[in-house]
Amino acid sequence: MSAALTYGVLAVAIVCEVVGTMFLQQSREFTRLVPSLLTLLFYAAAFYFLAISLRTIPVGVAYAIWSGVGIVLVSAFGALFLGQVLDLAAVVGLSLIVAGVLVVNLLSKTVPH
Repeated sequence: MSAALTYGVLAVAIVCEVVGTMFLQQSREFTRLVPSLLTLLFYAAAFYFLAISLRTIPVGVAYAIWSGVGIVLVSAFGALFLGQVLDLAAVVGLSLIVAGVLVVNLLSKTVPH
C-alpha cells in the first residue's frame, strides 16, 4: 500500500473516531438508541481503518497521529458546534499536540514518506 493511501486510510479512521465521539455525547450515556448505535458503528469503523493503516505505519506513530488529530478535531467541533469553550491553556496544549504530530510526520524516519 502506498504511503498516500495508508495516510488516507488513517484519515478515514480519524474521521470515523471523531464522528463517533460526537454521537457519544448525543447518546446521553447510551440511553438513546440511535446515537448509541451510531457511536458503536463509527468506533468500529475507526478501529477497522486504523488496523488497515497499521500494515504500513508503526503502531506507536499511527496511534499518536490518530489520537492527536482526533483530540484537536473533537475539541474544535465541540467549540464550534456544541458551545464548549476553550481557554488559552487548552489552545496552547492543543497547539503543542499539533506540533508533536507534525514533528513525527515531517522529521521522524519511522514513518513512511
